Amino acid sequence: MENISWEEFEKVELRVGTVVKAEPFPKARKPAYKIWADFGPEIGMRQTSAQVTVHYTPETLVGRQVVGCLNLGEKNIAGFISNFLCTGFADAKGDIVLAGPGQPVPNGGKLF
Repeated sequence: MENISWEEFEKVELRVGTVVKAEPFPKARKPAYKIWADFGPEIGMRQTSAQVTVHYTPETLVGRQVVGCLNLGEKNIAGFISNFLCTGFADAKGDIVLAGPGQPVPNGGKLF
């Protein structure tokens, strides 16, 4: 594992947002959802595509707080612009479990 400096880590914008909308994304190569999350009044709404269909449905995603990386730039995924990376961990089978706070926190809060 390569070490990074504290200054490099501080540049990574990992922030919490609340999912306000989620829907199937049939144009994606692998099963995925389109997800819209509210990152608070200073950042606003962001959208992404996430391959989290094994553990979640659109209904269980709405209202869930997630940790997103906001400064990786935009990516065009099958005609859908993704402007944050929804973070998570692979389970024993390789399916993604979303990262999020253990208690509700204000949208837009930065991970320390």
